[in-house]
Amino acid sequence: MAQTELPPILSRPAEGFYTSEVQTSPERRGDGWPLRTFLPTGYEPNYPYPLLVFLHGHGGSEEQILRLAPQLSRRNYICIGLRGPRSLGLRDNGFPAYSWANEGLSDTEIEEYVFRAIEQTRRHYHVHSERIYLAGYHEGATLAYRIGMTFPERFAGIISLNGAMAREGRPLLRLPDVRRLRVLIGHGLANGIVPVEMARQDFRLLYTAGLSIHMHTYPVNHGIHLDMLRDINRWVMEAIHTEES
Repeated sequence: MAQTELPPILSRPAEGFYTSEVQTSPERRGDGWPLRTFLPTGYEPNYPYPLLVFLHGHGGSEEQILRLAPQLSRRNYICIGLRGPRSLGLRDNGFPAYSWANEGLSDTEIEEYVFRAIEQTRRHYHVHSERIYLAGYHEGATLAYRIGMTFPERFAGIISLNGAMAREGRPLLRLPDVRRLRVLIGHGLANGIVPVEMARQDFRLLYTAGLSIHMHTYPVNHGIHLDMLRDINRWVMEAIHTEES
């Protein structure tokens, strides 16, 4: 399913992974930002697909995180993966590693990266404008929370996998705007890097603020449990069915 370039606009592309670049603003010099796209099987141009924006964890990459997409669903979503701006060299397996730490791009530039990636994807494919979700793993979850809480009008919800909100410099909750967001937390009970109690604190904070929030725990450490992906699929599709009923 590996592909190297995006298929033509408005065609019926095959299921698989595609690599492209996000065009940067004219005032920003340098190459475009990397974008990895997963297209579902039987892509139908007339159907408005939910879009999941995957943000990898510390030491990961856009390619690594997007491998979760077919396990989530081969049919229900368009998914994109973005790359953290800070290079960490190579992992033990020889693959490149990246981080979202603020070395390379400012917070504003990272936000621009996310929004331009979404806009570019919507130009190529039929994406439902009110079904765009930020899905962050570990460090990427912190970024998903920050962007989602800062710009709640642009997203349907936030998915946090083994991550947590920032404990310092977290954005103020824009009440009542953030109450339109749905939040799903999936966390490993044995997570020694981001303890489950941090996720529970986030749950309590957002629940008290009036958001629609669900939390599930899993018998894993800081890795991705297959049931996390099943629960994401169920959570998103239940919301769609509720909207359409």
